[in-house]
Amino acid sequence: MAVSVSVPSEVVTDRAGAPRRGRRPGRARLIAVALILVAALIFLLVEGLGSSLDYFDTVAQALAHKQTIGTSTIRLEGVVVRGSVEHTATGTDFVISSNDRHVRVDNTGDPPQLFQPGIPVVVVGHFVSASSDRFLSNQIMVKHSADYIAAHPNRVRAPNGSTR
Repeated sequence: MAVSVSVPSEVVTDRAGAPRRGRRPGRARLIAVALILVAALIFLLVEGLGSSLDYFDTVAQALAHKQTIGTSTIRLEGVVVRGSVEHTATGTDFVISSNDRHVRVDNTGDPPQLFQPGIPVVVVGHFVSASSDRFLSNQIMVKHSADYIAAHPNRVRAPNGSTR
């Protein structure tokens, strides 16, 4: 019985002529590419998750660091003060509060249907200046939930007329 041995046509040898084991030339490249891909994935996750969160300042927080905020656009959260809502030709003006701190909001545009005194809102806009307690807003966001529907079943109706 004959045994056949296959020998590669090109054998890498060292200076003495003995065969040597060669490193894979692409291994370092593969490791570098893998590290770059992992770093890119981590970067995308951190940036994506960070930008998807809705951050806002309460009235008290915003007033505490108003000099830093200046006239930058922020989201400001507070409770609409009862008796402060005034409808104007361009929108609605009102006062929001948090921890006994108050900010006058001048909002342009129509407020959402659920907007009313005594409820928490988030307004998007900016302070008139770094020293002003007046906030110019172009958007009012009102939180609503199933609790609201349970407390006011005749106010919220689905298109089919049901309250659920």
